[in-house]
Amino acid sequence: MELSPRQIEILTRLQQRGFDVVAFPMYESYVGVRKGNCGALLSPAGGNGFTLYGEPSYLVSGGLSARMIQSDGHWFVRKKEKVQATSERTAELDAFAAELVNALLPVA
Repeated sequence: MELSPRQIEILTRLQQRGFDVVAFPMYESYVGVRKGNCGALLSPAGGNGFTLYGEPSYLVSGGLSARMIQSDGHWFVRKKEKVQATSERTAELDAFAAELVNALLPVA
C-alpha cells in the first residue's frame, strides 16, 4: 500500500499516542491500529489522511469482533469465540474510539 507523506505523519502521530500500527488478516487494503484490547481499520482517503472503516472493535483472540446482542447477553464475537461485553470492556472500547477519532482530526 502506497502512503503519502501526510498519511505517514498521521500514523507516526498515532504511534506517539500509544497506538500500534498493525495488519489484520483479510483486511490488506486497510491500515490497522490497536491499543490495549481494541482495534480499528483505517481507509486511506486520497493523500490527505484516513477515514475510519467500519466501527472500532474490541479484540477477541487478537482479531476484530462484532458487537452482538443474544438471548444470554451482550457479546463481542469473532468467528466461534465470544467475550462478554462488560461495562469495563465497553468503556475501554468507547475511550479507544474517542481517542482515535481525536487523533485523526487535522492538526492546525
